[in-house]
Amino acid sequence: QVQLVESGGGLVQPGGSLRLSCAASGIGLRHYTMDWFRQAPGEQRRLVATITSAGSTNYGYFVEGRFTISRDDAQNTVYLQMNSLKLEDTAVYFCHANHRIFSDREYWGQGTQVTVSS
Repeated sequence: QVQLVESGGGLVQPGGSLRLSCAASGIGLRHYTMDWFRQAPGEQRRLVATITSAGSTNYGYFVEGRFTISRDDAQNTVYLQMNSLKLEDTAVYFCHANHRIFSDREYWGQGTQVTVSS
């Protein structure tokens, strides 16, 4: 059974930092492109950051320069370092895995809440 389990969310003040983790079981992440998405209340889920199996990264313009996605395939874990957090970063953050060859093999985590508030 495949599981993606996010952790590291919480309440933080504006300007603060959090580090999200996504731990996988049942699959080897080295074969997957990994993404972080987020969804705020009343809004659609949107792509935050992507890291390919080769380590190439891409970011949404709204987090560029503040967030960093990374992966540790030996630990089967993907991370999202979030710095300089803003009120508008408040959302549920989801981890997503998509096989780099077999695109129908995709999986989602259950999400972790990030709340930025003073």
